Amino acid sequence: MKGIIKDCLILFVITLIAGAALGVVYDITKEPIAAQEAKKKVEAQQGVFAEADTFDAVEIDEAIASSIVANGVTIDEAYDAKAAGAHAGYVVQATSPNGYGGNITLMVGVTADGTCNGYSLLTINETAGLGMNAKNADWAAQFAGKAVEAFEVTKLGASADNQVDAISGATITSNAVTEAVNACIAYANALEGGN
Repeated sequence: MKGIIKDCLILFVITLIAGAALGVVYDITKEPIAAQEAKKKVEAQQGVFAEADTFDAVEIDEAIASSIVANGVTIDEAYDAKAAGAHAGYVVQATSPNGYGGNITLMVGVTADGTCNGYSLLTINETAGLGMNAKNADWAAQFAGKAVEAFEVTKLGASADNQVDAISGATITSNAVTEAVNACIAYANALEGGN
């Protein structure tokens, strides 16, 4: 009986020390991690709206967001993109829960006239060599410079501005990215007054 109590006390002390060590490591790393995430967000904003020099946060209008999104996509954040102090468009962040490997979060730049500047991925956990090709600049370029209400994925080869070729072997990822981009475009257009 004494052996069991002794073993339990030793295990308790080890667990207490490990918990305290984890707490210290968390406190040390949380600020650098937050700084890296903020830097990544600024780089994503500039990546989808290069002509803008400031990005002012815009409060999410839940009524608009809920009326335009589907399939569980959420509008997470929005920014008023300004060039030389004048409104140039919006950068909108959305998350699709429908990726093959889970959530896909991205930012999309939309100019005041409704032109999509493209997207920048913030989080993606898809299959290497397949769904991770959504990071490929050539595939992402299909969205840039087009003023469409919504994109659609095709496996037959894009023949219109609103069509994007599916990533070979990763239609689920292609659809998830496209629905998030579409939600961002719709939200930005709604903020512009329904373009």
